[in-house]
Amino acid sequence: MTAAEILLLVILSVVSFLLIHGRLRPDLIALVALAVLGLTGLVTPQEAFGGFSSSAVMTILAISIVSEGMHQSGISKFLSQQMFQLGKRNEVRLVFVTVITAALLSLFMNNIAAAGVLMPAVIALSRRTRIAPSKLLIPLAFGTILGGMATLLTTSNIIVSDALRMAGYKPFGLLDFLPIGVVVVIVGAVYLTTLGRRILPARFPAGQVARAERLHAELAGLYGLRKNLSELQVLNGSCMSGINIKEGDWARRFGINILGVSRGGHLAFGPRGDEIIQTGDILLVQGEVIPSELEICGLKILPRVKAPKEVADENTVLGEVILSPRATVAGKTLKDIHFRDKYRLNVVAIWREGKPLREGLADIPVRYGDALLVQGSPLEMRLLRDDKDFILLEEDPDAVLQPGKASRAAAILVMVLGIAAFGWLPVAEVSLVGAILMILAGCLTMDDAYRSIEWKAIFLIAGMWPLGLAIRSTGLAGTIADYLGGFSVYGSEILALVLILVGLALTQLLGSQVASIVLTPIGLTLAASVGTDPRAIGMAIALSCSLAFLTPLGHPVNVMVMGPGGYSFRDYFRVGAPLTLIVLIIIMIGLKVFWGL
Repeated sequence: MTAAEILLLVILSVVSFLLIHGRLRPDLIALVALAVLGLTGLVTPQEAFGGFSSSAVMTILAISIVSEGMHQSGISKFLSQQMFQLGKRNEVRLVFVTVITAALLSLFMNNIAAAGVLMPAVIALSRRTRIAPSKLLIPLAFGTILGGMATLLTTSNIIVSDALRMAGYKPFGLLDFLPIGVVVVIVGAVYLTTLGRRILPARFPAGQVARAERLHAELAGLYGLRKNLSELQVLNGSCMSGINIKEGDWARRFGINILGVSRGGHLAFGPRGDEIIQTGDILLVQGEVIPSELEICGLKILPRVKAPKEVADENTVLGEVILSPRATVAGKTLKDIHFRDKYRLNVVAIWREGKPLREGLADIPVRYGDALLVQGSPLEMRLLRDDKDFILLEEDPDAVLQPGKASRAAAILVMVLGIAAFGWLPVAEVSLVGAILMILAGCLTMDDAYRSIEWKAIFLIAGMWPLGLAIRSTGLAGTIADYLGGFSVYGSEILALVLILVGLALTQLLGSQVASIVLTPIGLTLAASVGTDPRAIGMAIALSCSLAFLTPLGHPVNVMVMGPGGYSFRDYFRVGAPLTLIVLIIIMIGLKVFWGL
C-alpha cells in the first residue's frame, strides 16, 4: 500500500471511532474530516468542497423547503389525519402504518423525497397521539430505505444500473428489484413493528412535549372558555343584522364575546371585527346573556348549544400572550389600542391574579402580569412574535399557516413527484424547481424556507463526500479489488457475500451513494475476471448499498430524522443491527433463487 492509502485508512479509522463514540457532533466530525483531507492533499480544494454542490445535498435542501410548504399549506396535516385514522392511538399500528406508507411512497419516488413528504406528517401524528417522535421517525426512515430496495428509482440502484450500461451490459429494469424487495419490505415492517419498536427509545428531543393536541383544550379549560357558552340566532328585522361586529359593540351592549359565526351550516371561529352579521346567522357567544335585552334586538337564545367542544379549528387557533417588559400599552384598554383591528385577533379572556376575566374585556386596562387568551388565524398569531408590546407564549406547531394554498402546494408536489418518478429530470433539479415554486406560490416565505433547511444534514453529507473521492483517487479502491479477487475461488455466492459485506461497511461510513460509486467498478471487474453474471453481482452491490440501517451516515434520510427524533449513533445501531442481519439473509436467498448465484 502507498503512503497516501495508509494515511487515508488512518483518517477513516479515526472518523469512524469518533462517530461511534458520540462525544462530538457528527456534522462537526465531517467538517474536520473535510479539512484534514484538504490539508493533507488527499483531495484537491475543488474536491474537498464539491460535496456542497452534490445532488444529495441539493436534494435535501430543496426537499426541506417543499416539506415546509406542505406543512404550512395543510397537506402534511391531511396526511397525518389519514395515518391517524388507520393507526388510531395504537403504537403498534401506527409504527406499521408509518413503515408501509413510507415504503409505498419510496417505490415511486426518491427515498429523500418520500421522507421529506412524510416527515412533517409523522411529527404531527406524534404530537397528536402523544407518542414520542423517536418511536416513529426511524421506522419512517427505514421504511423509505426498505421500499427503495424494491425499485430502480433509488439513487444507488440507478448508479449500479448505469454502470452496467456503460460497461456494455443490460441495465436493470424497473421491476428487476421487486422479487427480493417485496419480501424485504414485508419482513422489515414486521420487525420494526415488533422487536424494533421495543428497542426504539421513547424520547421527546429538546424538552418537546406532545402539545399540539392538548394546547387548545388546556388553554380553553384554564381560562374557563367553555363556561357560559350560548348560541344566538339573528332573527329577521334584528337591529344587529347588516352591521359588522365592531359596529355592533357586542361586549358593551350585551356583555358577551362572539367566538364563532355559523352560516349555511358552517361554523367559522374567530370572526374579525369587519365581519357583517346577517339574518339567520347563529352566533356562538361566551358570557352571561340576558334574554330580555337580546329579544329587544331580535336575537333568539337557542335552547341548547350545538357547538363542538373545541373553540378553534385548523383555520382558527388559540394562543396565549403576555405584555413584554418594554410594552407601551400597559394601562390602556384593548379598545384604546385597537387590538382587534391592529392584530386581527380576538381577545376572549384575560388571566389576572390567578383567575380568568371573560366579560367587559374591551374596557379593562391591561397591565404587566396579564396573560391574554387570543383567537385568530395561525398566520396572524405568528406575527405577534415580532411585536414589541406582546410575547407569544403558546403557538400550535401543527397550525396551518396558509390554508388557502393547499391546492397549489398539492399541484407542485404532484409535478415534482411525477417528473422524478419517470426520470425526466434529475431529482435534485426538479426538487429545487419545486422549492422555488412553493415560495413563488405563497405556500411559505423565503424566511420560512431558510428556517426549514436541515443544515446539520447538509454539512454532514458535504463533509463526508470527499472521503469517497479520496478512496478512488488514492488507489485504495484498486487495492481493495485486488484483495477481494482472492475470494472468487470459493464460488460466486461467497464472492457476492463478501461484496455485500464490503458494501455494507462502506455505506455506514460514506453513505449509499458514495458506496455504490466506489464498489460497483470493483464488483463488475471481479465478475468479468471470474466469469460470474455481472448483473447478479450488480444486484448484490445495489442491495448492499441499501443496508443503511447501522449509522445515520448510511443514508440522507437517516440524517434527516436524527435531530427531530433526538437519536444518537447508538440508537441506529441497536435497531438497525438485527434488521441488517435479517435483510442480508433475505438478499442471499433471493440472489440464489432469482439470479442463480
